[in-house]
Amino acid sequence: MSSRLAELQVVLEGVPLPAAKQMLVDHARGEDAARDLVAMLERLPDHEFSSLDEVAEALRPVQPPPPEQPHEPKPESGVPPGGEAYTDASAEPGAVRERGPES
Repeated sequence: MSSRLAELQVVLEGVPLPAAKQMLVDHARGEDAARDLVAMLERLPDHEFSSLDEVAEALRPVQPPPPEQPHEPKPESGVPPGGEAYTDASAEPGAVRERGPES
């Protein structure tokens, strides 16, 4: 698929950007692009694209999809430095604690 995307970007060179989906399809047809390349463009959402990279991203997202369910945090290895004060959101920075860390 990535080689076809590269071919598509070559076909779309020179198209005035930003361009709507239909303009991209018309440009590809005017360049006598292969049918499968035109079909790829026809699957694009009706949107105005500001760059050819944006077109490629719409056809094949680079970023992985977000996970379905967040995973449970892994247990930490030992007690954090400073004990409970490390995770105490109400702790005042630089304040002297009444009791020190447990030994």
